[in-house]
Amino acid sequence: MNFSGQFNVSIDLKGRISVPASFRDELRETYQSESIVVTTFDGGLVGFPPCRWKEICAKVEALPPGPLKDANRRTRIAPAQECSFNKQGRIQIPQSLRDYADLQKDAVVIGMFEKIEIWNKAAHQRISQDSEDVLKQNAQAQADIGF
Repeated sequence: MNFSGQFNVSIDLKGRISVPASFRDELRETYQSESIVVTTFDGGLVGFPPCRWKEICAKVEALPPGPLKDANRRTRIAPAQECSFNKQGRIQIPQSLRDYADLQKDAVVIGMFEKIEIWNKAAHQRISQDSEDVLKQNAQAQADIGF
């Protein structure tokens, strides 16, 4: 369960992006999968191996009835689409997900251990800066980890 790395990719006219070979290999070898489930998250997209997605859905369904369960269903579960790889290692991102993440030409694909994030380039720069700010505010915790 180790997706890692950051890759700049282009989105073609049909809305396809190339997923790095190392990610595809990890999906095949660890998860026995030729697809990922892509959904919305924080202004970008996140992709999960299908077996991991099933676990997440089960956790959402186990929540007690209420606003948190409904919000997860509405904003994470409902928009999710399983995307299979073509022979060139690309996945077709549905238009609704491309619209949500404002994916038009350039994107950034990053490995986040057991999930894959897909951002438009400007959003990735913003979220990365926000993450740097969080780390600066927690400098001792970073030192304790070894950074």
